[in-house]
Amino acid sequence: MILEKKISHLKILVIAIFFFASYSNAGQESAASQFSFVKASKPSSLFVDKPYSSEQGYGFDLNTQINNQGNPFYFSTKVSEGNYRITVEFGHSRRASSNTVKAESRRLFLQDVKTLPGKFTTRSFTANVRNSALADHREDSPTSEKVLLKTTEAGSLNWDDKLTLEFDGAAPQVRSIRIEKVDVPTLFLIGDSTVTDQPYEPAASWGQMLPRFFKDEVAVANHAESGETMKAFIMELRLAKVLETIKKDDYLFIQFGHNDQKQQWQQTYADAETTYKDYLKVLIAEARLRGATPVVITSMQRRNFDQNGKIQNTHGNYPEAVREVAKEMKVALIDLEAMSIKLYEALGPDKAPLAFNDYGKDKTHHNNYGAYELAKCVVQGIRDANLAVASKLLDKLPIYDPANPDPVEIFTLSQIPIKSQTKPAGN
Repeated sequence: MILEKKISHLKILVIAIFFFASYSNAGQESAASQFSFVKASKPSSLFVDKPYSSEQGYGFDLNTQINNQGNPFYFSTKVSEGNYRITVEFGHSRRASSNTVKAESRRLFLQDVKTLPGKFTTRSFTANVRNSALADHREDSPTSEKVLLKTTEAGSLNWDDKLTLEFDGAAPQVRSIRIEKVDVPTLFLIGDSTVTDQPYEPAASWGQMLPRFFKDEVAVANHAESGETMKAFIMELRLAKVLETIKKDDYLFIQFGHNDQKQQWQQTYADAETTYKDYLKVLIAEARLRGATPVVITSMQRRNFDQNGKIQNTHGNYPEAVREVAKEMKVALIDLEAMSIKLYEALGPDKAPLAFNDYGKDKTHHNNYGAYELAKCVVQGIRDANLAVASKLLDKLPIYDPANPDPVEIFTLSQIPIKSQTKPAGN
């Protein structure tokens, strides 16, 4: 009898420990974490009504707060590195809603999800989360314990210890969020400022638009960063960070060239006919060594028109070097240079500036519209290359022809108009 009571008490203790581990700190991921923004919701959900704190592990972030009127807001929850499927329930009992969702540093996932008053809908997507620590660093290693981040990356949502979700749109109405860690194929993106997750409006790059076109069965891990070359990407241990986790069934999308060609950067300059090709082959070999599929991408051209309305080549032999390596190494190629020329020339000298950052003054970097159209080019390149991951694209995506881009006049993409995510004027 005494033994039976002890066993019974032990069972209760085990159940209590399991319950506590699952729900006491929901930000530290369990099997799944459920957060509610409506009080009358599932009993297992945590009702969110406070700002984010590290101690609490979840909450509203970046000085925003949800209200019944449908205002934009940020929500963060503390998690470890990995891929997370986020399932969101949208809608309101008495109001219509229009919802756009981004994650981390403005990665676009859901666009203009609408509900009618009293109607509700659920959507899901998968986001990648990382930090700067290098897990396999050895004490006797001469390298750093962390990725060598730039000062401009300080405070970046891409490198912290939490998952941050951005909810905006014409009238966002979010009822609940479910977050669970998943093991899915990952597309690792490496490159420069034309690929990176640009942190400030109105700048944007195709890498942060790419998740918009995939199902929740794949994750996009964008490791690209402004100012990068292939040499710098290795020296700063960014490649080491990618190689820690890339595995079989993953992909490595490689787009360099804008900065590699700068001879004034003597430490990282790579000649198109020699070292540039050699470094590209190293990246390809490292991906293959780990069972991942490498994909090389030519850099999009800059917006430089001649007198006849044709784009001039400012990349020298670098795009051709990528094509030659792809052929030699039998690697899938996405010819973004060729597609960007078609895109810019279709827009013409008058409208093409509307695809670029800084209200068209910038001839290299793009705004939301330009990044969105280039992401469509990459998606079409995935299809044309017959990559297996094409099966993970959203159903019924139309064929994209960069010579017939979406009208820039009617393109819209919601953003949160708050100072914490808007680049200060004059910088």
